[in-house]
Amino acid sequence: MGRLDNSGLWLALLVATPLCAQRPSALPAAPAPAVQQPAGVLVDQVIGVVNGDLILESDVDEERRWEAFQPVREMGETFSREKAVDRLIDRTLILQQAKLQPEGAVTIEQARELLEKLRKDIPACKQFHCETDAGWQKFVAAQGFTVAEIEERERTQLEILRYIEIRFRAGIHITPEQIKDYYDHTLVPKEAKLKMTPPPVDTISEQIEQILMEEQVSNLLGDWLKSLKAQGTVRMMKPDEVLP
Repeated sequence: MGRLDNSGLWLALLVATPLCAQRPSALPAAPAPAVQQPAGVLVDQVIGVVNGDLILESDVDEERRWEAFQPVREMGETFSREKAVDRLIDRTLILQQAKLQPEGAVTIEQARELLEKLRKDIPACKQFHCETDAGWQKFVAAQGFTVAEIEERERTQLEILRYIEIRFRAGIHITPEQIKDYYDHTLVPKEAKLKMTPPPVDTISEQIEQILMEEQVSNLLGDWLKSLKAQGTVRMMKPDEVLP
């Protein structure tokens, strides 16, 4: 059977999370001084302001370096600065809202436990022998991070995921009719193009239900983010522009 996949917006948001999840609201009078990054010298500066929280050029660079930690990437996919900035804006909005409705903090121990499982599935990690702590530390350092930074990133991702689950996913119910409709009008035609025959619908109904669930969450999340952007202030800086 062909791959059952869904590239929902809410999953895309979890690809990377900025090390500094909440920037101070005080705006500087000028761009920050240059900072040294592992990949070279990067002039750090404000590239956007989301309801008073800053998005920095270094955040975009961190997004790029964080991609090495993803277990799954599309074949031939390359880093997109534009998409990275969009993710940073969206996740900043989500984190701002999540802080207004605390549901109990995700702990570093929970993030560490998940990373322990995930690091064995990261393709770029194999040559470092990340199944060992020493190999994992070398791989993390090679990407320009510390283990503590990676664990904090993962903890923040889990907080985003939990917030999305509570706000959107809990109220969604997928009916047997929706599952059958997806099977007949989406999956079967897709498999026919590949000259393959899908298994009976009752054997993959749970997978289809999950796909439909993610699609609905993605749609609800996308509409909600549009509303937040309309209600708040998202300002992107022009080249060489200085904040007042």
